[in-house]
Amino acid sequence: MPSVLILMGSDSDAPVMQGAVEVLKDFGISSDMTVASAHRSPERVMRLVRDAPARGVKVFIVGAGAAAHLAGVVAAHSTLPVIGVPIDSSALNGLDALLSTVQMPPGVPVATVSIGRPGATNAGVLAAQILGVGDQTIAKKLDEYKKKLADKVEAAAAKLNA
Repeated sequence: MPSVLILMGSDSDAPVMQGAVEVLKDFGISSDMTVASAHRSPERVMRLVRDAPARGVKVFIVGAGAAAHLAGVVAAHSTLPVIGVPIDSSALNGLDALLSTVQMPPGVPVATVSIGRPGATNAGVLAAQILGVGDQTIAKKLDEYKKKLADKVEAAAAKLNA
């Protein structure tokens, strides 16, 4: 059963959202990824959101481009955490999606990360941090992950200063 459900507005978003899948896999967190459009398949979105808790889902990661209403729709119909990933698929290179995702009304939060694949990667890390609050195994892997990030910086600095 997936702990994280990854939704995206179009299958063309899959290469971007794969960043979240890879991070979650590294942390040993199960996920499912599927397509559901707030505008083109609202009933599918509602079914997926409604059925998510019974499937074991604890966090949503939602990617969408252009008008990017998907994360807000999910957040409006669920009490589970929603992480929004603005997709850079429009003429505005994701700025429209960023603004649509981050500008939620009071009471309907969407934790919004950066545009594109870096955002999807960060969404995976943020989902792990949310789940790690109640799971010591994930929390330990997060500590190791942060140490690896710091070690890379130290190695780069040492190489530069050599």
